[in-house]
Amino acid sequence: MPYVRRTCEGDITALLAEPETGATEYLPATHPEVCAFLGHALPHNFSGLDAEFIRVMEDLIDVLTDKNLLRITDLPPEAQRKLLARKDMRKRMKGALDLIGDDDII
Repeated sequence: MPYVRRTCEGDITALLAEPETGATEYLPATHPEVCAFLGHALPHNFSGLDAEFIRVMEDLIDVLTDKNLLRITDLPPEAQRKLLARKDMRKRMKGALDLIGDDDII
């Protein structure tokens, strides 16, 4: 799904699970026109939500490891690699943005 039925002007009038006469065009469920027709948020909002959710998951993993409820090695190797790469990137970004070092503060 969905196959779309359109007006002569090109506006979507119906979404169908199967193609029918006059409704053979297929659009992904996350296509902006489909989302607008359904009254849903546009899919570009998902990327922002995903980024925020990923940060929540990282914080959760940190809490679980700090409390010794989870070890990084409990995670699959690919998950370990991604998590450590993100932590390293955040550390480097924080260092690049830290224009006043701790020893410069009086």
